[in-house]
Amino acid sequence: MSETLHFAEHRLQEMALLFMAIVYTLRIRWLLRFPAGKERQAPSGSRMITSKQGILNSWLNVAKPWAMESTRTRPFFYAQFVIFHLGVVASIGLSFVIPYLPSLLQSPLLVRLLQISIGAACLVGIIRMVRRLSVPVMRKISSPDDYFSLTLLTVWFFFAMLAVPNETAQGESILLIYFTLTAFFLIYVPFSKISHYLYYPFTRYYLGKTMARRGVLPQIRG
Repeated sequence: MSETLHFAEHRLQEMALLFMAIVYTLRIRWLLRFPAGKERQAPSGSRMITSKQGILNSWLNVAKPWAMESTRTRPFFYAQFVIFHLGVVASIGLSFVIPYLPSLLQSPLLVRLLQISIGAACLVGIIRMVRRLSVPVMRKISSPDDYFSLTLLTVWFFFAMLAVPNETAQGESILLIYFTLTAFFLIYVPFSKISHYLYYPFTRYYLGKTMARRGVLPQIRG
């Protein structure tokens, strides 16, 4: 392994992770300065439904495609969502496995599973980009950050898929590109729409607490 690749796999990733952690810590501190407003409406739900149930139900909403009409009536879009985010998890995990647990990649089964997962996410990224460019409504609501973030993720998936075997016999270019993109990704994410996951626990907490008080969450079906 060259010194350049060693730097990209270790020090560069560590600096990028530290930068992201600092930015997220400052952002969370800022968020916590604004406590949720007091509910002005009197409790109207069943006393059997507590705020804790509503909050938990709201947090788990992402794993319940039947809870929203957009995913209930279009399961293909929810499947894309799952595949895309599993690819993100696999690609991020790979950036830790290669430098710290490379022996895991000696398993052909694990290598194949990672390549399939990340490759499928790359394909979903291409599908989403085509849809964003071809559907008039999507073009109107898309910002430059939407296009850049989606392009960045799709390209990152592609090189992560190629980097999975962790082979340097044919050169280190693939690994260098993958780890450079990973570092850039970690630095850029806090300032892009990709950071929406940071707000998810907070927004769903407030929503679940309020909707439980109003008797809306959790949904009770007869």
